[in-house]
Amino acid sequence: MSKYIFNLPDIGEGIAEAEIVKWHVKVGDVVAEDDQLADVMTDKATVEMEAPVSGTITAIAGEEGDILSIGSMLVEIEVEGDVDLEELEELEASDRNSDKPEPVAAKSAQDTEIKEEKPKESASSEVQKESEELPATDTEKKETKPSDEGLQKVLATPAVRKRAADLGVDLSQVKAQGDHIRHSDLDAYLNYGSGQGYRPSGGSQKRDDEVIKVIGMRRKIAQNMAESKRNIPHFSYVDEIDMTEIEDMRADLNSNRGNRPKLTILPLIIAAICKSLPDFPMLNATFDDEAGVVTRHGAVHLGMATQTDQGLMVPVLKNAQDMNIWQLASEISRLSASARDGSAKAADLSGSTLTLTSLGPLGGIATTPVINRPEVAIIGPNKIVERPVIIDGEIHARKLMNLSISCDHRVVDGYDAASYVQALKHFLETPVLLFAD
Repeated sequence: MSKYIFNLPDIGEGIAEAEIVKWHVKVGDVVAEDDQLADVMTDKATVEMEAPVSGTITAIAGEEGDILSIGSMLVEIEVEGDVDLEELEELEASDRNSDKPEPVAAKSAQDTEIKEEKPKESASSEVQKESEELPATDTEKKETKPSDEGLQKVLATPAVRKRAADLGVDLSQVKAQGDHIRHSDLDAYLNYGSGQGYRPSGGSQKRDDEVIKVIGMRRKIAQNMAESKRNIPHFSYVDEIDMTEIEDMRADLNSNRGNRPKLTILPLIIAAICKSLPDFPMLNATFDDEAGVVTRHGAVHLGMATQTDQGLMVPVLKNAQDMNIWQLASEISRLSASARDGSAKAADLSGSTLTLTSLGPLGGIATTPVINRPEVAIIGPNKIVERPVIIDGEIHARKLMNLSISCDHRVVDGYDAASYVQALKHFLETPVLLFAD
């Protein structure tokens, strides 16, 4: 028997530490060579760690959410038989130096409850569904079925008794302010007095507190958003855009698309963004605030904020300015799918110069999105709604959308942001210009 210490390997240039986001083993587990040990997350991606030898796990380094330095112990494995551990370590070091694996984004250990582009049940129906699936506790059984004995010992009108029964309230627990229980006494009990998970008339049910450790992608999102708000003086600007013409054009294009992908509104918005950016180079830029340098980028590498099971990820449309609307539609579909299924490569998730964030049909009236640092702007189209509009004294039904932009006020002036949105608005309201040279 001999002990083999598997240290956290060098998994990327410039990476000094990694976070344990999921353990696949525990002390006492028997593993075979190449079995999965843990998922660790760096600043760039999540990487799977595999066992270099077969044996029994005798020690692991920390819990999920802990940060380990590169080169520190990840696991200790007890190996049977005669194994030249020193030679094995040298071979692994040689392999890592000559052929480092490219980190890929893997699925996080934390499941979120948000899924984009799927119809959701209402909050009340979701809570009711959960309540139906959970077994009732003894306390709940007592509340939902008040005992006849308890009801006989209290004085109350038939109306109050019926209401209490409908609410699942034991009247023996309700304090009367007079000689018998009135509706006001029942109201006071419901609002202040029970504390036992009663069900008010809406049918909802008290739930226990849930403590969730913030690790992995959710921790990274929290850090990035806090850094952005702490370092960037944000301002937002919102304008209304008439999307009627471009929506009609989109319908015509889809009806004659052949075997090309179906167009959503996003490829057309992105095409308009790329068309309007050349006159506003201060928006397609990144700011190195430590060096005091702003880089105005010639190419548009557009980040697309995408909701996934791991949390918010931002795959990047590289050189979006060179793509037509059909190519944009295909690339949007590919990148969104790879982000959601965890197959996106690190190169797909880095290098953006400007970000677009859209909640689609959930878009609301307006948004004030947080800038994806070190970028200096983020654009947020909101929900398209049909509303009456007065044109030349007559009322017309038009499809309107509010468009939001948040900017870094250290780099972008309010006048520049407003002027850019007006230019973008011109392309969206006159969509034929998207196809003009």
